[in-house]
Amino acid sequence: MQTITLEEAQGHLAEIIEKLMAGEEVVITRDDKPVATIKATPPTPREPPRLGTLKGTILYIAPDFDEIPEGFEEYLP
Repeated sequence: MQTITLEEAQGHLAEIIEKLMAGEEVVITRDDKPVATIKATPPTPREPPRLGTLKGTILYIAPDFDEIPEGFEEYLP
């Protein structure tokens, strides 16, 4: 836990917040007494992808989509 004075916090608040890691705290003091605490919030968990959300977005598939490109025949079993 980091401790800084109110005067330091006023001049560098954006930098202090930028450097905070998730769960870390900074205590702001005035006359050597704690007056406030800044705590970084944990990142918001990402929502798992939902199946079917891109349904209907493929508008065209080339007629030769499944064909083997010329010169790749030797790589087939």
